[in-house]
Amino acid sequence: MAYPLLRSALFRLEPEQAHALVMHGLVFAHHHPGALRLLRWTFAPSDPRLRVRCFGLDFANPLVLAAGFDKDADASATWPALGFGSAELGTVTALAQPGNPRPRAFRIPEERAVINRMGFNNAGAAALAARLRAARSRPWWPDAPVGVNVGKSRVVEIEDARDDYERALRAVWDVADYLVLNVSSPNTPGLRALQGGAHLDALLGVVDTLRSSLGPKPVLLKIAPDLDEAELDDVVAAVERAGLDGFVATNTTVRRDMLRRDPGEAGGLSGAPLGPLALEVLTALRARTRLPLVASGGIETPDDVIARLEAGATLVQAYTGWIYRGPFMARHVAKGLLRWLEHAGASDLQAWLDARDIAHARADAPAAARAAHRTGDDQAR
Repeated sequence: MAYPLLRSALFRLEPEQAHALVMHGLVFAHHHPGALRLLRWTFAPSDPRLRVRCFGLDFANPLVLAAGFDKDADASATWPALGFGSAELGTVTALAQPGNPRPRAFRIPEERAVINRMGFNNAGAAALAARLRAARSRPWWPDAPVGVNVGKSRVVEIEDARDDYERALRAVWDVADYLVLNVSSPNTPGLRALQGGAHLDALLGVVDTLRSSLGPKPVLLKIAPDLDEAELDDVVAAVERAGLDGFVATNTTVRRDMLRRDPGEAGGLSGAPLGPLALEVLTALRARTRLPLVASGGIETPDDVIARLEAGATLVQAYTGWIYRGPFMARHVAKGLLRWLEHAGASDLQAWLDARDIAHARADAPAAARAAHRTGDDQAR
């Protein structure tokens, strides 16, 4: 009941001022284990039935903080205490950069949405790595996977993007439990061109090089919600060829047709209006691949989370929804998930996910057999 009052006060501030104020408190907790214990007791669900395993890592629950909130790993130890099973830090780039000119973030409260054109403002991959390495050395570092989202430096041309991503990935490789390649933000000129063709193949080739030299690490690709069917086919084929570990679906959208009132600001739209489109893309991805899927876009309520799980996701991400719902969001989602699992007769979430994936595999088998039969017939002819 208290959060709507706090949110009202925060919303009187310019969005980046409000963000800085909230981050100040989160950074304080990051450095003080007593504060972390208090936050954990207040906000974090702890039911073991919500544990899940995804791309070889264990998560206390499927709710993940999406990239963009903690760009420089300033509060990396705080997120599990707020109930997140993981936090995706960044987006970070090889070169430090200030991002786009202000104002660059805009709330749409009546739509429970945000438009941003931040432009990957961050202190650089080396700085994030140093900060995260120091945090992980402390005795109160939480037992939760941490992801790092990597993007392209603005001043680097698309033709040189492969080397730029490689520099950033090398810097953060050893401090991240998993990595996400961001080729889908609408706020860096030309970035979305990396989602297809030779540019994407070249970029994804970096992963095999780094795994060979630095050791294995789960790597995912974050895609836009604005891809058409043919583009989705191409992205899935490229990711599977390169041996990546999954997808984050989706980033923000450049579309505005889902808004009742377009405020006329450029940038990526996130929040509730993005939800149906992001779910549509998630469903289309699941029809094309069995790789793990992390759902993002328009997630705020237990029903939103359940819809993504039923559509094929294993993890779900929140950012804008957390802004509007507040710090009790994780507890609220956990209660809804547990009620849903009990109604479904599942002992725990992992058991439900395993049963779901088995059912999907059985449904896929006849189609795969028909495709193989057609291929054999073509070869015989």
